[in-house]
Amino acid sequence: MNLPVYGTGLVMGLSLIVAIGAQNAFVLRQGLRNEHLFAVCLACGLSDALLIALGVTSFRQIAALLPWLDPVMRYGGAAFLVCYGAKSLYSAFYASGALTVQEAGSSSLRATLATCLALTWLNPHVYLDTVVLLGTISTRSPGHEASFAAGAATGSFLFFFSLGYGATWLRPVFSKPAAWRILELLIALTMWSIAFNLLRRM
Repeated sequence: MNLPVYGTGLVMGLSLIVAIGAQNAFVLRQGLRNEHLFAVCLACGLSDALLIALGVTSFRQIAALLPWLDPVMRYGGAAFLVCYGAKSLYSAFYASGALTVQEAGSSSLRATLATCLALTWLNPHVYLDTVVLLGTISTRSPGHEASFAAGAATGSFLFFFSLGYGATWLRPVFSKPAAWRILELLIALTMWSIAFNLLRRM
């Protein structure tokens, strides 16, 4: 293990995922609801680790072999984000006034993980950050790519668990229905903004 390269990977991994996005917004929401939180954070961290490993080992070969993958992921990801944003917008305006952290309608673990994985694997931005950018940066440390990947993956785990469990401190704020409605509206706007940017690049 090369510690300086590991540290570089850790910093780069954190810097790329800190901005709010579809995946982060979902983790934040689950943290506020305190619903299947460990499973969601673990799924996000493992997904990032797999994508980082893929980028470090073979992103150039994938791009050359599957030129059709980019437009397919853009359209599919944009469609999913539009639908998820619409669901959040509906909740913001039409959900019951009793919408609180404790009383909000719960989802099964299977449904929650399905949504979490879809927000992760159907979002082309995730591939750009983990596979392409981190894969490219790792080539600057020939022979130590594994250390870089380990650092970047550690950054993802630290971020998602900090975001999810840190959000529980805000639960008193979100005991008010108005705060939940604002959060749902912000999530909807975030999803639609990402979808718009994906389609605009076509």
